[in-house]
Amino acid sequence: MGAITKVSCAAIAFTGCEIMLAQAIGFTSPWLMLLLMFYLMALAKLAEPLFVLRLPVPFRAIRQWEKSGNIYRWLAVHRFGMILRSSPLRRLNPDVYVDSMDLQSLHRRIASGEAIHFWAAVLFTPYIAFVYLIGQTQVASIFLLLQFLVNIYPILHLRFVRQRLEILLMRRQVQAARGSW
Repeated sequence: MGAITKVSCAAIAFTGCEIMLAQAIGFTSPWLMLLLMFYLMALAKLAEPLFVLRLPVPFRAIRQWEKSGNIYRWLAVHRFGMILRSSPLRRLNPDVYVDSMDLQSLHRRIASGEAIHFWAAVLFTPYIAFVYLIGQTQVASIFLLLQFLVNIYPILHLRFVRQRLEILLMRRQVQAARGSW
């Protein structure tokens, strides 16, 4: 099945599910937006053969303060990565795990995953603020927690992995330039 067919079928199925759920719980339910975020993330992943989401230019480079790793250690990002690797959550995006020595391809997949989470967070954050402003503070708090678990921590983890991978790729380039690779 081609990528366009997969994305189209998934979009139709997701739309149908969203409508049926809206009919069951009400069209004004804030939970519909959470589900929509998950649907958009899945569609972005399915569409990768057609196009790849990218981070905005100012966010692509790993910052110097990130390179020290202190912020990642302080936020226990490595523990989050350990949980991902040793749980069924690993199956959500198996493309970001080393399965071959094609590190350039792995780097692209990691950057794509980071961008998908970034755009999901960008689109979902204003809705969390809206839910809070209309007085549904408990729902907004749950959404904020989910935002951290579903988008923020994965972004941090993928940036940390991407940084380590870029170091390895740089070493390989240096070795290749020396002719010893």
